[in-house]
Amino acid sequence: MSVSAAVTRPQSSGPVDPRPVDLGVLPSEIDGGLASRAAIGLAILATDQTLEHEFRALVRIPGVAFYEARLFNDNDITPDTLRAMGPRIAPTVDLILPSIPLDVVGFGCTSATMTLGEEAVFAEIRKARPGVACTTPVTGALAAFKALGVKGIGLLTPYAPEINQGLVRYFTGRGLDIAAVATFDRRDDREAARISLASIEAAAERMAQVPGVEAIFISCTSLRVAEAVAELERRIGIPVTSSNHAMAWHCLRLAGIDDVVPAGGRLFALPVS
Repeated sequence: MSVSAAVTRPQSSGPVDPRPVDLGVLPSEIDGGLASRAAIGLAILATDQTLEHEFRALVRIPGVAFYEARLFNDNDITPDTLRAMGPRIAPTVDLILPSIPLDVVGFGCTSATMTLGEEAVFAEIRKARPGVACTTPVTGALAAFKALGVKGIGLLTPYAPEINQGLVRYFTGRGLDIAAVATFDRRDDREAARISLASIEAAAERMAQVPGVEAIFISCTSLRVAEAVAELERRIGIPVTSSNHAMAWHCLRLAGIDDVVPAGGRLFALPVS
């Protein structure tokens, strides 16, 4: 049969009815949707260019979905601008899938969590989502260090020295030994998001040589490194995690998702301790 014959349609001898054919109500089934295994909410800073990308690149698990809302913040990272975020957390969480249950809610700012305190952040989240499981980059990092069985930490950040000092105090107050600390001193969040992976890798390699460093934590959700963690671990020989990397892992584990993610390096093969 020729192509032209195959597509030939009979011609109507009368006027064409302009009305569509009404098929009525067709049968449909409701399934679990994108979040059939877990729905994870994220309150993300308005200036953050990295967190969503890294979560989606790192966690491609069928049935697990992330839903985000943005929280206003200042580009300049200072103690005052970090404290100002506190009252904005609950209204932001309120915007994440209203009336639909969430398994976990994460707050996406490491330095603000340290400044406000984890429990204060959790209290704000639970104003909008009573009883929900909560995490932050700091919370995820602490859980990660425990799961990895390490206490001697190398801390790499883009923060001002006074922010670094506060983070060191926060971690040492929770039983860790900060064996090395360094900063890129990029206080504008827009610049932090553009620090090259090569710069981060070189700094981590140098830090790994410091005696007492058992693992490296790369702090700040704006830093782009989560997708390179597995390769960086292979090169330097010790565990590596970052704000986004640790929080993504902790979100999954809190939601009951224990899948191993090979691209996530050592941490993503472990359960919560």
